[in-house]
Amino acid sequence: MAMLASSMATTARRVVTIRAARSFQQVMPFQQQRATLCRSFGKKTQFAVYAAEATPGQSEEGTQKTEEEIPDVSKLDIRVGTILSAEDHPEADSLYVESIDLGEEEGPRTIVSGLKKYVSLEDLTGRKVLVLANLKARNMRGIKSHGMLLCASNSDHTEVEPLSAPADVPNGERVFFGDDQEQGDAALPNQLQKKKFWEKCQPLLKTDASGVATFQNESNPMMTTTGPVKATRLFNATIS
Repeated sequence: MAMLASSMATTARRVVTIRAARSFQQVMPFQQQRATLCRSFGKKTQFAVYAAEATPGQSEEGTQKTEEEIPDVSKLDIRVGTILSAEDHPEADSLYVESIDLGEEEGPRTIVSGLKKYVSLEDLTGRKVLVLANLKARNMRGIKSHGMLLCASNSDHTEVEPLSAPADVPNGERVFFGDDQEQGDAALPNQLQKKKFWEKCQPLLKTDASGVATFQNESNPMMTTTGPVKATRLFNATIS
C-alpha cells in the first residue's frame, strides 16, 4: 500500500508539472520557462519543460506559420480604359475582340474576352471599363490579348457584366483600394505570373451589396479619383 501511494503521488506531481510547463509556455519565452520551472520543481522536471516545448501547434513559430497571409493587391496593375470598338472573334464563337484606350503612348490595346454570351457589342462600345494591365500577352485563338477585362459574375456564372468606372475618370488611371491613394509598384508581367499574384488576390475580389467592387471586405473598395468602381446589376458577386 505504501509503494502504491508513493507511485500515485509521483504520477500526480508529474501531471501537475506538465500542466504547469504548458501554462508557463503560453506567457514566457522558452529559456525563461525552463529556468523558472526547474527552480520551482527541481531538475528532474526538466523533461516536462522539453515535452511542453515540443507540443505541436503551441510554439509562436508554429502559430505564425499557420497564419494565412493576405495577398498584396498592389501587385495588380488595374487601369481604367474606354472600349473604342468591339467585334466578333473570327475564329471563336464565344469571344469578342476589343480595342481599349488605356491612355498609353503606344495606342489602344487589343484585348480578347469571353463576353459574347453575356453582353452585346452595342453595350460594350464606348464603355468605361477596368483592365488588369500587367498580364503577359496571351494568344487567344490566333489573336494576342494584352490584358484582361475585369467583370462581375454570379455564383453559377450565368450572368456576367464588366465592371464600370465613373465616366469622368481619365483613361489610364490606376485604381486603388480603400482611402490611401499611395500604393506599391505593380508586379512586372513575368513576376505576376510566376508568383501567382492574380490567383491569390482574385478570390478576395467581390462586389458588395450595393455593387461596389471590394478587396477582402467593404472597408477596401476599389476606387478611382472620382469615385468607386461598380457593377450595375450584380451585387455580392465574384470578380474575375
